[in-house]
Amino acid sequence: MYKGKTSFGFEFEIPETALDNMELIEIMSEVEDNPLLFTKVVNLLLGKEQKKALYDHLRREDGTVPIKAVSEAVTEIFNLLGEIGKNS
Repeated sequence: MYKGKTSFGFEFEIPETALDNMELIEIMSEVEDNPLLFTKVVNLLLGKEQKKALYDHLRREDGTVPIKAVSEAVTEIFNLLGEIGKNS
């Protein structure tokens, strides 16, 4: 289990199996050509409960969740996972 906290205060726990998932790799390789697949990346990485928690954490006062903030958050999580992996 990988645990971490983003620079904006979102705490996450990601099971090793979420990263050792060929479907995640395949979808990530297709995101550039089809950005709509990004939601599947978020689901596979975080799972439904943590995805909802992330969205709630990033939610604006008007109730919307900014796309850029989610993208930056997921990028930061992957970067943190890389650092955690190096230190393990």
